[in-house]
Amino acid sequence: MKNVTVSLPEEVARWSRVWAAEHDTSVSKMLGLFLKEKMDSEKQYTQAMQSFLNREPVMLKEESGSYPSRDSLHER
Repeated sequence: MKNVTVSLPEEVARWSRVWAAEHDTSVSKMLGLFLKEKMDSEKQYTQAMQSFLNREPVMLKEESGSYPSRDSLHER
């Protein structure tokens, strides 16, 4: 574990101490959990974006054909 010093506005520090006490944890653990969730979320977003960008393009029409109608593309 790495120790980190964090500066918070007094109101935020007070709220976080109360919240941590109500949930039987520490402000340190609360912040660690929040930051871990944020990190995981960023990783998932990056992976999803890379997966999307690595997909092969799909041809919407033949060389001499016309584009599909808007309604046919958005059928539900």
